[in-house]
Order: sequence, then C-alpha cells, then structure tokens
Amino acid sequence: MLPKLDPLLHSELRLAVMSILTGVDEADFTYLKEQTGATSGNLSVQIDKLAEAGYIAVEKGFRGKMPRTTCRITPSGTEAFRAYVKALKKYLNAGKS
Repeated sequence: MLPKLDPLLHSELRLAVMSILTGVDEADFTYLKEQTGATSGNLSVQIDKLAEAGYIAVEKGFRGKMPRTTCRITPSGTEAFRAYVKALKKYLNAGKS
C-alpha cells in the first residue's frame, strides 16, 4: 500500500517554499517570491499555512526602514519534508518491483 502524502506539502507553492528553505539557513519574502514566481498575496497565505503547521518559522522585522519577513524551516518542517520525499519516492517506484 502506498503511503499517504502530506496534503499541506502537496501544494505546488508550499512544496516550492519548503524545497527552497531546505537548502538555505533562511530566506526573505522577496527571495521566495522571485524564486517561486508567486504573487505577494498567494505567497503570504501559503507561508502562513506552513507557519501555522510549525513547518517554518517566520520573523518580521526591518532592514533599515524597510519591512522584512524572513522564513526558515523548523526541525519538524525538515522531518515532514523528508517524509514527503520518501513517500513520493515510493510512488515513483511502485510499478518497478
């Protein structure tokens, strides 16, 4: 039987954000927006969902006088992402046995 995929990570934009954050210490909102091609509104909503789940930590502050939102993956987010990738690999290899 194939494992269940985490519905929170099964969204293309949320998966993209998590994928980016696994490779960096942190990323600011502007960088995530540029990398994903998402609109500010959609990205903001998806970041909130990931933060509510405890998958990412969000810090709001300022760089000089400019507001800055920074995101980083949490340990539970890293574990959820790894589990998702592992489950996806099982799907990809399902017909090969």
